[in-house]
Amino acid sequence: MHDTLIRYNQLGTIFDHLALGVVILSKDRKILSINRAAEMLTGREASAVVGKYCYNEFLNYLCGGKCKFLEVGEMGEETVCSEIDISDHTVGPRSITKIESPIFDAGNEFVGCIEVFQDHTAFEKLLQRVKFDDRRLKMILNNLDIGVLTVDRAGHVTFFNTMAEAITAYPRAEVLGKPCTTIFPINFCKDVFELKQSVEDVYAPKRLTTDVVTRDGRRIPIEATCMGLRNEEGRVVGGLTTISDLSLKHQLHQVTRERYTFYDMVGRDPAMQNLFDIVPVIAASEATILIEGPTGTGKDLVAKIIHNASGRADKPLVKVNCAAMPDNLLESEMFGYAKGAFTGAERDKPGRFELANHGTIFLDEIGDLPLSLQGKLLRVLEDREFYPLGSRKTTRVDVRIISASNQGLKRLVSEKRFREDLFFRLNVMQLELPALKERRGDIPLLISYILKKLCNTRETRVRNISEEAMGVLLNYEYPGNVRELENILEHALIICQGETIDRKHLPVSLLNNRTYYAGGDEAVTDAARPYRVDGDADEKERIRTELNRCGWNRGKTAASLGMNRTTLWRKMKKYAITG
Repeated sequence: MHDTLIRYNQLGTIFDHLALGVVILSKDRKILSINRAAEMLTGREASAVVGKYCYNEFLNYLCGGKCKFLEVGEMGEETVCSEIDISDHTVGPRSITKIESPIFDAGNEFVGCIEVFQDHTAFEKLLQRVKFDDRRLKMILNNLDIGVLTVDRAGHVTFFNTMAEAITAYPRAEVLGKPCTTIFPINFCKDVFELKQSVEDVYAPKRLTTDVVTRDGRRIPIEATCMGLRNEEGRVVGGLTTISDLSLKHQLHQVTRERYTFYDMVGRDPAMQNLFDIVPVIAASEATILIEGPTGTGKDLVAKIIHNASGRADKPLVKVNCAAMPDNLLESEMFGYAKGAFTGAERDKPGRFELANHGTIFLDEIGDLPLSLQGKLLRVLEDREFYPLGSRKTTRVDVRIISASNQGLKRLVSEKRFREDLFFRLNVMQLELPALKERRGDIPLLISYILKKLCNTRETRVRNISEEAMGVLLNYEYPGNVRELENILEHALIICQGETIDRKHLPVSLLNNRTYYAGGDEAVTDAARPYRVDGDADEKERIRTELNRCGWNRGKTAASLGMNRTTLWRKMKKYAITG
């Protein structure tokens, strides 16, 4: 069996926990594996179907008599999603959602297919029986693993279950009784809560895929289904909407196809919001882009997002790390060489630029490119052609160039370490990624996003971070930026065996050599941290005064005092200040 297909087989066990059936098919449509959920859904055991052709086993039962596998494999579509109504003599009619996606190996060769099935028959029946004032059914809806909310005819939210709270981050108390337009962004209300079409016919639910900005500023992909609700007299009394978080599906797609989208960018800091606004515009153009920012801020991720949002998304993205190769190999690696160019060159070899033809080339750490090669790169930018090493014929390429540096190319130009003319050619559109210490308000949001992503990947169920551990994380300086934060959280997940990450689960190096944020331009280490003795009483009184002035709103008080909320909480605990 192909190595790629072996890795996909492991997904069946993971999806068993989500009650999702998974069938893995080979290139010639033989069944390679079927997980336990799929066995229960089909009534067929793995031992009876593995090795057989799927169209002989499931064509009429699960495929509606039509094989969409061929559409996936021959037409090159990434996914095919379909709704199937099947008839089962044991339990009656069943409603199935089926998603088929092709599997490609590292060389982008088609090697098989993965099919995912979800049985939502029980939920469909529940929707048919629901009554607007039925407390028992509301209790059931509140415990479903899908977000459910209802609105009245005026658009006021009348029900908001626990999973809807988890998906949107809005507490139920903030939502109930209020117009959805005052709670959710306009685009979310327009796409999901507008019931003018769906309330007219209770049997015509409207299904759509969109995204929502949560209360804490995260943008997540969701699938929503809207339908009208009628009372016993048949009058429309409101509408019901279900929402499913597609983040896990998105992350699976991201890992298997290395497709990164705007959902992978997280932040509500003004600098990040400006970035979110400009990146789609830049991506749609053909402009050369320079991405600058400290190490670990996500320059590589932004380059991938730009490529995948551009008109070249279906063409290759080729990365070159200019700092990772010796100078004497870098030229042949970037531009290729001709047969006989040097000892051992027994055949022509294309370089990275030629491999990226019609696509995008990402030149990471461009500041480390030797001066001897900068002139050759300049010609590629100007003429879109170059001479491979040892060749007398030019090679023309059509590539978009994205470059990145953590050194500041303008400074390198002033130090005569980087060509000024090349800098201006690369700097057509510039993106500046801020250091994490410059957007500290995003740290809680990043912690939540990274933990969710890591938990989905590792199949762990960490639900909380203790206040003490959160205090350490929020007050650290993060010289390694987002990458360091992700490494710290991954370490904590490995060590933590329960549902709560505590201080003891954080890396020892972080606990012993912390660098704290002091609220100004500089960091303060443990050794240099000033301990006030005589001023404690004054500080306690100042904090209490500001709390009273701000109505005991900790967020406003912290901002007024020039500290973050965790520092304020720690000082209130130290001085035993209670409201």
